[in-house]
Amino acid sequence: MKIVIKGLGLIGGSMALALKGHTDVYISGMDISAEHCHLALRSGLVHDIVHGEDSFSGADCVILATPVDQIEQEICGILDATGEDTLVVDTGSTKAAICQAVSRHPERYRFVAAHPLAGTEHSGPLAAMRGLFAGKKNIICESEKTSGFYLDRAVRMFEDMGMHTVYMSPDEHDRHAAYVSHLSHVSSFMLGLTVMDIEKDESTIFELAGTGFDSTVRLVKSHPVTWTSIFIKNRSNLVTALDEYIGHLINFKECLLKNDPIEMERLLTSANRIKHILK
Repeated sequence: MKIVIKGLGLIGGSMALALKGHTDVYISGMDISAEHCHLALRSGLVHDIVHGEDSFSGADCVILATPVDQIEQEICGILDATGEDTLVVDTGSTKAAICQAVSRHPERYRFVAAHPLAGTEHSGPLAAMRGLFAGKKNIICESEKTSGFYLDRAVRMFEDMGMHTVYMSPDEHDRHAAYVSHLSHVSSFMLGLTVMDIEKDESTIFELAGTGFDSTVRLVKSHPVTWTSIFIKNRSNLVTALDEYIGHLINFKECLLKNDPIEMERLLTSANRIKHILK
């Protein structure tokens, strides 16, 4: 089985590692970064590096693991450049714009709009992890628009990586992602920015930062280019999420200004209930 992975960062590289565990799989890698290509090949993520649309010839599957704005721009061209036997899968963290971009393509039935719910704060080929997807969920959107033959192939591929697939609409996916993923990244980035603005002495941050701070700002290490495209593509849902988040921050601030421990404890207790969901 020949697989071409476009985008050799954390997700693309980790998928390569997971799929290379099957002896009948040959994986070619593509990336706009020459350094990423070199590192992916040197570290054994892929069998070879390819360039150009001709490289898709004969591929059984093409996986797009590039930033979401690039996927949106390239998906129709990828379908044009691949043959009838080629499954095309994306891994983007937003789905509505990508699904809209490909909606009128005559070979939409060969495309699977997927989002593996896995990752770390690290990026690039050297961040790739074997087993990153084991036990994780994978979202597939608009499964009804994909031919059963190609959909089954995609689901089996994700199962081979240890994932369980669930289905939802692109709008539903993006709305939920804004709250449970994208908002936490915004919060981490802005907390990091706030601390850097206030604490001018970097040694003070290093000396006083405890495990709570470290875990809270862990996501600020995520790749800015990747997350800028995600935030912009999901801006409507994210603005709604931010409005609610800011409202809670204002309520908390009012508790401090009014010296109101009763209301503050009520807010914290309400938030604390999430531990029963995430246990």
